[in-house]
Amino acid sequence: MLPALIRWRRGRSGFPFFTEASINLADDDELMRQMVAAAFDQVFIGIETPVEASLTECNKRQNRSRDLVADVKRIQRAGLQVQGGFIVGFDNDPPTIFQRQIDFIQKSGIVTAMVGLLQAVPGTKLHERLHQQGRLLGATTGDNVDGTTNFIPRMNRETLRDGYRRLMNHLYAPGPYYQRIRTFLREYQPSRGAGAMSLRNFEAFVRATVRLGVLGRERFHFWGLLAWTCFRRPKLVPMAVTLSIYGFHFRKCCADLGG
Repeated sequence: MLPALIRWRRGRSGFPFFTEASINLADDDELMRQMVAAAFDQVFIGIETPVEASLTECNKRQNRSRDLVADVKRIQRAGLQVQGGFIVGFDNDPPTIFQRQIDFIQKSGIVTAMVGLLQAVPGTKLHERLHQQGRLLGATTGDNVDGTTNFIPRMNRETLRDGYRRLMNHLYAPGPYYQRIRTFLREYQPSRGAGAMSLRNFEAFVRATVRLGVLGRERFHFWGLLAWTCFRRPKLVPMAVTLSIYGFHFRKCCADLGG
């Protein structure tokens, strides 16, 4: 599909593409090159957890026995921003899982880290196993980032819920969040023309400057990021502003968790 998509995009401007892939995308340089040439600029990857035993538990074979941080950075250097999916609440999760998730996400520079509590969805092996063990509590809400789970976890429920809230509030606090943007921008190699500033982007930049750089509690982090990006990666200033806007949204979502 990619060669045909590349031919179709020649001479055309327009929106970029976004897709989902597994972490072993990092092993295929040619595939990543063609994706970028076809105007893909983001990819969602279900990383789930840095705990090997939990990866075995959820049958995530392709994620095991790998340097996952190095894999993420390889994909970023190819020109693809990695959005990561993470889960806490596996039976094999140790008490340190919350800090381990924080450490992994910060080191990898995954700016958009979608961390959720494990849910047992009907029709899955997990749901059947928990049903047989008498651990189901009811139907899933369908939203794995609402701070609830529909089964009795091995970890104390209060510990799991409180740890999840602390994890989310830390990840999207201004300090860690803006540091993660810098970690990402150090690796990211965008396609040609990615740093172009359109009129629409300029208008968004002005609004973001007022909302984040003047009124926002993260204003010092915002201006620090812009100064750093202007000197280190000037072509990525639009990307830095976009990710800063994302952070404002994510912090509002974390506030809904009651943290």
